[in-house]
Amino acid sequence: MKSEITIGLYWFRHDLRLTDNPTFNKLCQQVDWLICVYIQGYNQTLQDSICEVHTGKPKEIFEYQSVLALDKSLRQKKQYLLILDSPSHPTLSNLVQQYTVTHIGADFHPGFYEQKSFKALQNACPQVKFISEVGHSLFSVNDLPFELEDLPKSFTPFRKQVENLSIDLPVEALATLPNTIEPIPEVPEPLTPQGDMKGGEYAAGEQLNYYLFGTDLIKQYKQTRNALDAWDSSSKLSLWLANGCLSVRTVYHTIKEYEAQRGANDSSDWLYFELLWREYFQWYLAKHQARLFHFSGIQQVAPLTEFNQQMFTRWCEGMTEYPIVNACMRQLNQTGYMSNRGRQLVASCFVHELGLDWRYGAAYFEQQLIDYDVASNWGNWQYLAGVGADPRGHRRFDLNKQTATYDPQAVFRNKWLGGDS
Repeated sequence: MKSEITIGLYWFRHDLRLTDNPTFNKLCQQVDWLICVYIQGYNQTLQDSICEVHTGKPKEIFEYQSVLALDKSLRQKKQYLLILDSPSHPTLSNLVQQYTVTHIGADFHPGFYEQKSFKALQNACPQVKFISEVGHSLFSVNDLPFELEDLPKSFTPFRKQVENLSIDLPVEALATLPNTIEPIPEVPEPLTPQGDMKGGEYAAGEQLNYYLFGTDLIKQYKQTRNALDAWDSSSKLSLWLANGCLSVRTVYHTIKEYEAQRGANDSSDWLYFELLWREYFQWYLAKHQARLFHFSGIQQVAPLTEFNQQMFTRWCEGMTEYPIVNACMRQLNQTGYMSNRGRQLVASCFVHELGLDWRYGAAYFEQQLIDYDVASNWGNWQYLAGVGADPRGHRRFDLNKQTATYDPQAVFRNKWLGGDS
């Protein structure tokens, strides 16, 4: 029987949800009182030292909506989210001292800066019990059929080794939560959603059910996923996966539920294939850590590119000599989203046609993309720059051919460029 009061602090980072949040559940089951914290705007990568632009408005709105949605879910269980805008380490350390916190929880994340900040907090609070379970990926490191240092150098060998592994079921959200220490404050002011892109766990569930069960759109996923613009051309689940409003295990098991009810097909298989690409980059990051941000990547061979401020600005603003690239960049700047095909085209142009340092492109994506994921973003940019996981070296796209294939009637270019096309 417990003889002392236990006080838990949960640090929400990339897991803005209550369903399938094993670390949060475990912490709650061990404490009497609970403080839930979210810290806005802490740095994850080297973006600020590389690229002096501000976070895109659509991304900022989506992130804040996701935070407010989590706060609403907590309030329904007589808790609330303490939303702060200050450096994470001193902020959390002060809370630990102020409330005599005995337990701290944070979802395990493979990121270099995420792990560094978690370790710093552990070192600063040696008297506190720390809890960190895996909720960000399909597998834990112990599930992998190889040591992390032996991670395959490219995706296909990785996929072949893991695609048939069993994946844990999502864990249910707790019905009740520990007491809150402070009185619950007034509800924060909401923000207007950006079109169909509304942040939060509830919106994530709506999109997942819409794409699979509400419309059967998943049947056409493999054929339509390369479209440049249409909302229904792909699942768009990456928007909610990035902020952790939705867990990747929930997506996987919902796909399996769909296949059990309506039958598997090439497209449902391909959606799982894309989840495995995401998974590969998570472990790629876990293995290579800070090398994800190095100019020479994991290949340790520096590209023959350099930084040019004027050229970089023109690329960011969609003012290059390549209309398809310009249309994609203006789409990104206005909506916070760009199709996977568009990302490959603009990144290839950035590195090969413009000869720019790939890290600046990756940093700009970090600041603009609603579905920014540190592992997938920086891993894919390394891939395109020829310093990452592609065994064939540089991946260069013929922009004229790609334009003819994916925008033959100039519908996409006319929409986003108007008279500039």
